[in-house]
Amino acid sequence: MPRPIRATISAAALAHNLAVARRHARAAKIWAVIKANAYGHGLERAARAFAGADGFAVLDFQEAVRLRGAGVAQPILMLEGIFQPADVALLARHSLTAVMHNAMQIDMLRTDLAQPADVYLKVNTGMNRLGFTAETLGAAWSALRGHARIRSVTLMTHFADADGATGVQPQLEWFNELTKSFDAPRSLANSAALLRFPETLGDWVRPGIMLYGCSPFADRPASALDLRPAMTLRSEIIATQHLRAGERLGYGFSYEAAGALPIGIVACGYADGYPRHAPSGTPVLVNGRRARIVGRVSMDMIAVDLSELPDAGVGTPVTLWGEGLSADEVAAAAGTLSYELLCALAPRVPVSEAP
Repeated sequence: MPRPIRATISAAALAHNLAVARRHARAAKIWAVIKANAYGHGLERAARAFAGADGFAVLDFQEAVRLRGAGVAQPILMLEGIFQPADVALLARHSLTAVMHNAMQIDMLRTDLAQPADVYLKVNTGMNRLGFTAETLGAAWSALRGHARIRSVTLMTHFADADGATGVQPQLEWFNELTKSFDAPRSLANSAALLRFPETLGDWVRPGIMLYGCSPFADRPASALDLRPAMTLRSEIIATQHLRAGERLGYGFSYEAAGALPIGIVACGYADGYPRHAPSGTPVLVNGRRARIVGRVSMDMIAVDLSELPDAGVGTPVTLWGEGLSADEVAAAAGTLSYELLCALAPRVPVSEAP
């Protein structure tokens, strides 16, 4: 018998979340961000569910080539642009749009771009990861606009705290100041900005985490944003134990029972993508009812407190996150983000698609 852990991806939830993004985007076009294997949901699977998107945004050229091989005809945006001269030929061959964020990339285009292409010009507005600064932006703009084979240039930036207290205003003002003399389309909004700051919509928006049914905000659950979880990770109890007061559990004996305590051992661990640092108290659903993990997460197993679930035993289903238990809540309990949980789903976990 196969190990009982499995993940299910809901195509209907993915499509629903895209519709929510479309509603917030108004007239702006949507780049559906499907980098990192669509946040663990499967690149081709997500592309099918997001067929109504205006384009797709990915990170590496292998993803882009896979999409073209799967019949995707929409524009594809390379979020980190080109990495080496050999990538330039792929832009024309596969009709890809590259983000330009440093002068070396523009130099590559000068010598190797054989066919007309569209590019994005990234502006560093304070996040200080990628992009041209106030001192270098003008030269980059002139070089791209003067290139005989560049069809169009779209201006973009990325917000560092659209989900936090700072918001977008300082970066938005700086972006507008730096680009006020440039006549070009604009792409600014990530998921948080799309949901929270309509003034950032521009011409193209770039939703990511919201498309997979998770909230970009610590204080607003996905359900309040009309988002539906697309990935559900399930397993089963494979053994039970009955601890007496003072008995300890798991590696490092990190948990000690205060009294008599029934325990369920669940087939799921950090080798499946469950966060190793999830502490005792992290929620799970056992047969649809809330319970908590206890002790240290191991490679292949976690332990669950069954004191409120007297009927649970071997074979009882367990939901680790997804339908009925948001990945956001599990991630918050583990001191991380739902992005990490979704992207960390291990290759050994079987994945199936629900309608």
